Amino acid sequence: MTHITRFDQPAASTRWNALNGSTAKVLMLSALCSAYIQGALTKLFDFNGAIQEMTHFGLLPAPLFAAGVIAFELATSTMVITGLYRRVGALALAAFTLAATFIALQFWTMPEGPERTGATNAFFEHIGLVAAFLFVVRTEASGQTSKKSA
Repeated sequence: MTHITRFDQPAASTRWNALNGSTAKVLMLSALCSAYIQGALTKLFDFNGAIQEMTHFGLLPAPLFAAGVIAFELATSTMVITGLYRRVGALALAAFTLAATFIALQFWTMPEGPERTGATNAFFEHIGLVAAFLFVVRTEASGQTSKKSA
């Protein structure tokens, strides 16, 4: 069965497909990386808060970890969005997210209640992010994306 666009043309022959254009791809990859960009910028502009966060999770020396996380999140997000070593950046963000999820969201150790519910939800949301980054790695590896596209 052929899908028909609103202009009565088969979808395969239309010039514009909203989900396959390079602009749409950049926007989707930017959205995927948005939490990492926002997190890095928040840490950058509140470095003392970033140090406190690292200390809270036992990551010492905290200033070194804070600076490293900022640089890592910005660099790997840039790699994913621009396509420069996209697979490496996506794989690194998947591994980082998985590790951070098990460090920060140990819902199974919490007593029943709203904090545990929130941590449980956040845990599985982060697992979804890991899967999304692995999907980027897979689609890039299988050649499902054009090397010339963003």
